[in-house]
Amino acid sequence: MPPSCEPSPLASLLQKCASATTLEVARRLHALVLTTRATSPYANNNVVSGYARCGALDSARQVFDRMPQRNVVSYNALISAYSRVPGRASSAVGLFARLGDEGLSPNGLTFTSLFQACSLLEDRFTSSLLHGCAVKCGFADNICVQTSILGMYSSFGDLESAGSVFRCVVDKDAVVWNSMIFGSLKNNRIRDALRMFSEMLASGVSPTQFTYSIVLNACAKLEHHAYGRIIHGRAVISSTTFDLPMENALLDMYLNCGDISTAQSIFYRVRNPDIVSWNSLISGYTENGHGEVAIEIFIQLRRLSFPKPDEYTLAAAVSATETFLVNDCGKALHGQVIKAGFESSFYVGTTLISMYFTNGENGNAHNIFHSLPEKDVVIWTEMITAHSKLEDSETAIKYFYEMYKEGHKADSFALSGALSACADLTVLKQGEMIHSLAVKTGYVVDMAVSGSLADMYAKTGNLPAAELIFSDVSNPDLKCYNSMLGGYGYHGLAEKALELFDEILVAGILPDQVTFLSALSACNHSCLVNEGKILWNCLRDFDLRPGPKHYSCMVSLLSRAGLLEEAEEMISKSPFYDDHLELWRTLLSSSVNYQNLRMGIRAAEHVLSLDMEDMATHILLSNLYAAAGKWDVVSETRRKIRGLVMDKDPGLSWIEFQDTINVFSSGDQLHPTISKIQSELNSLIGNMKRLEVDEFSSMICVI
Repeated sequence: MPPSCEPSPLASLLQKCASATTLEVARRLHALVLTTRATSPYANNNVVSGYARCGALDSARQVFDRMPQRNVVSYNALISAYSRVPGRASSAVGLFARLGDEGLSPNGLTFTSLFQACSLLEDRFTSSLLHGCAVKCGFADNICVQTSILGMYSSFGDLESAGSVFRCVVDKDAVVWNSMIFGSLKNNRIRDALRMFSEMLASGVSPTQFTYSIVLNACAKLEHHAYGRIIHGRAVISSTTFDLPMENALLDMYLNCGDISTAQSIFYRVRNPDIVSWNSLISGYTENGHGEVAIEIFIQLRRLSFPKPDEYTLAAAVSATETFLVNDCGKALHGQVIKAGFESSFYVGTTLISMYFTNGENGNAHNIFHSLPEKDVVIWTEMITAHSKLEDSETAIKYFYEMYKEGHKADSFALSGALSACADLTVLKQGEMIHSLAVKTGYVVDMAVSGSLADMYAKTGNLPAAELIFSDVSNPDLKCYNSMLGGYGYHGLAEKALELFDEILVAGILPDQVTFLSALSACNHSCLVNEGKILWNCLRDFDLRPGPKHYSCMVSLLSRAGLLEEAEEMISKSPFYDDHLELWRTLLSSSVNYQNLRMGIRAAEHVLSLDMEDMATHILLSNLYAAAGKWDVVSETRRKIRGLVMDKDPGLSWIEFQDTINVFSSGDQLHPTISKIQSELNSLIGNMKRLEVDEFSSMICVI
């Protein structure tokens, strides 16, 4: 209420000032206040509040600085306004120091706003000082101040300090519980958030709409369908009114858990769905593999006058197109993005790049990337992981270093992608450098990074380091297990690989196709036929369909063991009978080793019927005829090979030496240090010849 000394018309005018919603209105009301010549802090405080409400913080500060008299309400009005704007939060702390200089004492609202400003600043030292000031000023038991302190510590990720404050609150209301539950969820302590919700119910405090929204979001992140349904049921039984944020949280939970039918029924019961509701529905259908339905929903939204699609809507629709050819509607959506003015959006740009990479249009993906005026870490990570998946590992590492050079902090996805690229290139030094960066940034404990590190060290020959990293992971996920399993297979340690496979099953983790491929590969390296057959049957027990690589492993295993007929039968029954020549080449190679002319010719005929110029097949066929003593056919086959060599691009090999990757090709005479290389090679050949002579001489002496 205004003081009694103020005239009634002025009091009405000041109330309008405080509730002004546009800058133009605020300036007109300010001009009217000036005509009244009011000098009390009350009048100017309302003007300051009016400008702050319109976002005109500079105008609010000018009025504040020119006030002849200020009280704590004057300071609170400006501090509260500053505390809501990230770029002005430091000004709020500066005003607090000035408040004391004018001999004024802060109140609970002052500290509430200051702790909100500290959350934006992420300044732990200043936050601790202000916490001490609040205690010193007697606000340690003020529940509003305590709730603000809880939120501040949670924003820093300091849940231990937040928990200490929480335990000191005597009468915890729903706002205090919500602050603690939300802090746990924000810091990815999702199970802790659900546990605190249970404690809240046990304490007798009734959840609010915001409480249910937080907890439903937690269930969505965990994909905990059963618990989410329980929360939904409790909200209904307690007669809680479902507001729009709560309905959106419910919709998101069911979609994340894959319950599309329930989610759809909830969406159609929402009276006025906003753009968040539509975005959730489109994203949910996309993530559950129903891209075409997601596009139909997007078209349905476009027909409405309200709400208008935003950048997140377009990004979700673009993501939906990744499941089918880009020409169907992906490029049309790209046009919609440009028309709506979102072509510079990080979020939309990431999904467009992913869409074009998925459809093999790498040039368009690169064009979008380079057209973005500014790039965030998500965009860079998309380029790194995309090139890593395309087995263009050198480019992936190049993008990683460019990202780092531009000052972006690598996240767990970028580190994992770069480590995978190092593993594919078998470059240990770069992998160790990225490992150091993961330690420095704290992402070394991330499950995906740990799995990529184990994979990188295993593939670069440092299996003990891979085992050490794997042993430090408390609860490995399937990707982490797969990395170590692949490492054992890569090094021919089949027994350890099979032991780890059993460990996966004991842990209750369902193996995927990668798991079986790594285990089969290990059996193949060690020629464990029986174990390989058991794994092959087990693959089908888990309702997994073997891919071409699985067939390749089994055909190689059977062929190397001399079971050529079984291998041929497996190829003939496979769905890759015609389009994967590697299966027949493997059988042909083993036919050469076992001198099975008839089998080898059949295998070669299958390959050459599809690719007459397949060099590897012609070479193997020549060796097969040579082993059978058919020298006239050998001569004819080798003439064909010489004709093919003329048109074939040479193979390349590379080696890392002194921070440089040296690339070589067969017959290469252009390397800058070719003379030194040839000199060293001649020296090695001479040493080997002398060693042969010495061994021969020692044998003669023994005889």
